Formats: sequence, C-alpha cells, structure tokens
Amino acid sequence: ASGAAAAALEARLAGEVAAMRDAGTYKAERVITSPQRVDITVEGVPGVSGGDGTVMNFCANNYLGLSGDAGVAAAAVDAIATHGYGLSSVRFICGTQDLHKKLESAVARFHGTEDAILYPSCFDANAGLFEALLGEEDAIISDELNHASIIDGVRLCKAQRKRFKHMDMADLEAQLVATAGARTRLIATDGVFSMDGDVAPLRDICDLADKHDALVFVDDCHATGFFGATGRGTDEHCGVRGRVDIVNSTLGKALGGATGGYTAASARVVETLKNRARPYLFSNTLAPSVAGASLHVFERLERDSSLVEAVRANAHRFRDGMAAAGFELRGARDHPIAPVMLYDAKVATAMADELLRRGVYVIGFSFPVVPRGAARIRVQLSAAHTAAHVDAAVAAFAEVGREMGVVP
Repeated sequence: ASGAAAAALEARLAGEVAAMRDAGTYKAERVITSPQRVDITVEGVPGVSGGDGTVMNFCANNYLGLSGDAGVAAAAVDAIATHGYGLSSVRFICGTQDLHKKLESAVARFHGTEDAILYPSCFDANAGLFEALLGEEDAIISDELNHASIIDGVRLCKAQRKRFKHMDMADLEAQLVATAGARTRLIATDGVFSMDGDVAPLRDICDLADKHDALVFVDDCHATGFFGATGRGTDEHCGVRGRVDIVNSTLGKALGGATGGYTAASARVVETLKNRARPYLFSNTLAPSVAGASLHVFERLERDSSLVEAVRANAHRFRDGMAAAGFELRGARDHPIAPVMLYDAKVATAMADELLRRGVYVIGFSFPVVPRGAARIRVQLSAAHTAAHVDAAVAAFAEVGREMGVVP
C-alpha cells in the first residue's frame, strides 16, 4: 500500500479511538497472571490492602467453576497423552478421532437430540447453520436482540429475514403470518440474553411454532450446563425439552471454558451441516485436549447436578444483597447473569475501576455492546464462589455506590 494511504488510515483510526476514549466506550484489556478461577491475580493490581494482587472475579463465564478445575485439566492432559496435541486437518480429511465422536454423542445425549456436530466455537456454529439449511424459499424470524454471531450467520443466508421485537410474542406471530408462504420458517432466539440475563419465553415460542408450522432454533451459550433443574439449559428451565429443533451452544463458558461449540439437532440436520457448513468444512478440528476435557465435563454433569444448585443459590444471594443495598438489577432471579444498571458509560467504567482497587474484578459494559444510555456492570456468579465471596462483593458495591452517589 502507498505511504499516503497507510498514513490516512492511521490518522482516521487514531481519531476514532480517541472518540471512543472520550465517550467512555474504549475497552482496555486487563492481564490475568493466574488460572481462570474465582480468585485471580491481575497484572499491575496490588490487590486488597496491598496484597499479592489477588482479587475476586465476578465477570467470567465460568458459571460452574470448571475453568480451573483440576479434574478437567487432568482430562485435557490425558487426552494429549493418548491422542496428541492437534490434528492439522479438518474433520472430513483426517481430523476425526474417536474422542470427537464420543463427545458428539455426549452432547446429543445431554440435549436429548439424535446427533451433534462440533465446531471451533459457537460463533462458527451460528455462522454455519443458516446458510447450510435455508435458501431463498425460506424465512428466518429472529429476536431483535439476538447475539452478534446469530446476526452475522443470518446475513450469510439468502432466506427472507424478519425480526421480531425482543421477546414480543404478538410481533413474532405477526412475522409468522407475514412469512406464511415460505417453504421452511425458522424462529431464532437466544435462550438467555447475555447482556440482560433475561430468558426467552420458549414455551410461548414453541406454541407459536406449532401453531404456524415453524421450527425453533435456540442459542443456549449462557444456559448450557448450569440453567434449568439439572443444567440442561433454557428448554429445561421453560419445560419444553424435546420441542426445540436445533440447539447451538459452547464448550467455552460453563463447560470448562476453553473453546469449541456445537449444534445439537436431528441426525439429518447434522448430516447436512457436516457436508455444507463452511466453518466446519474449512476449519481445523477441535483439539484433542479440548475434546477430552469437555467429554469429562459432560460425563460429570450427567452424574451430579450439585454445581447447578450452587450457582443458583449464589445468584439468589447476590441479587437479594444488591437489592437491599438499593441497586437496580436486570435479569431472571435464577440466572447467574446479574446486570447492575448504571446507564452512564463513564460511571460504569469508573465504578468498575474502583471496585477492582477494592478487590472485586468486574467490567463496565457500554455502547456498542449494549444500547446507548444503558451502561451497566454485568456481574456473573459462579458455583465456585463462596457465601463470603458474594457478601464481600455486595459490600464493595454498596460502599463504592454510596461514594459515587449511585445509591443512597
């Protein structure tokens, strides 16, 4: 490229970054120097009372506390010993091991579907789904607040695209009526919306799908493994197990927190995806260490749901404490995403920075991650948090909130 073109780009980007800083929407990265767990060390942070830099982590997707779990790590090491570090291949050439097939079977069994397909991430699963299954004769009807990966996946597809107002069943039905002539109609929704912690009304959605002969797709990344009575996800929580046609989810949050995603569906849908989904066909296979550790997690969850009960109890304890302190929280009571609403981006960033100095690691969220004027600190509870962790976090929020004039 010419020197002038490169200089112009650098100058433009510098201005745009400066504007983000001025608006309080710039996102800096903090560097963690320990394993991911509920107590972590952060580079450049002295920790409580000038200690060793250990702070309490309340913003990870580590809902079951398994990211730093010794048993999960041991399963990963064992898989490397028996199956190697990587495959250097996509699945259909020479990248499928018995571990991958066992994991796909475990995923399908966990979700109550016929089969499953693995991807490098759930973003890839969402990118590959719609284009592979739907064409110009079909229609996708998507919640307006669906995750960016669903939006991007839908953009790759030639089907009609309709949006319905967030969790608005009257508008969903109107879109179903408007697309009555489509060959296949697919309703697409997050199970739990990650910025607000609110739960899609899947029973109503499934009832409308039945009424209008449509299919239901759910992205359950923020529910799989820990939401619902036994952690099966939003369909279990809503009492619609067996009525959701396609579930996409991740291995990178509650289920060990490394990487990887999947689609769980009918055998025919999975067969089609394995032959058409571009992120599957053109991406390296999941590493054996991740496959082995994830298989260990699914086997563990099939035996024991105590971690599911623990994270639910922590969510209740935190929500009750914060409400008593005068904070406004969004989201479902049973869900461990607890957004603390502050509305102003600079206030959210400043409060998160001050909380870190007092030993509580949280992040302020602002535009474009959330709508303008809806900044918040998204707190995420884990089964690994103790009651002492939760109570200390509530006390720190209350103290900082009073100092900043956020709560009385």
